[in-house]
Amino acid sequence: MNARTLSLFVIGATMMACGKRVEPGSVSPQAMADALYSVMSADREVYAREVVNRLEYQERLIKADEHYKDTKGLPLPAQMFRMGAELSHRQNGSFSYSLLSPWPINKLNGPKTEVEQMGLRTVAETGKNYYTEETLGGRHYFAAFYPDKAVVDACSNCHNNHADSPRKDFKVGDVIGGVVIRVPIER
Repeated sequence: MNARTLSLFVIGATMMACGKRVEPGSVSPQAMADALYSVMSADREVYAREVVNRLEYQERLIKADEHYKDTKGLPLPAQMFRMGAELSHRQNGSFSYSLLSPWPINKLNGPKTEVEQMGLRTVAETGKNYYTEETLGGRHYFAAFYPDKAVVDACSNCHNNHADSPRKDFKVGDVIGGVVIRVPIER
């Protein structure tokens, strides 16, 4: 099964699980982005809650650390997300996703385009998804922005206590950034 077939299978299965009928060839860019986000956000929350929060904060067995290889710790949830995004892009290249923030700890994770600035500002202010289109490198994309919230204490604590964090007042439930998914479209 190639990456495109697998992606369509996941999207169709996710939409059917949500009670939506899927006609062959009828998956819109927004439906694709929403389905991908559903899977990504579930995986990210499970890792943050069941691995990082449990092992670091509840059982105090191992720490999550941005230098996890050197400290023999756990990768941070944002690092797991980025590793998955990089591997997915190498394997399929047809869509991309990233985790960005108006208050990035790592400056590389800040907005780089006007569309990213608008999308991140919108999800931070409203807590709601934001959809638009954009052109990058001559290709047209449907761009979807989803609020990335601190789901457990591990999320807010990491952002509040990191020396490079430009913001130190996050609480569980606060929007700390945004998941950005780009799906190529034809014009």
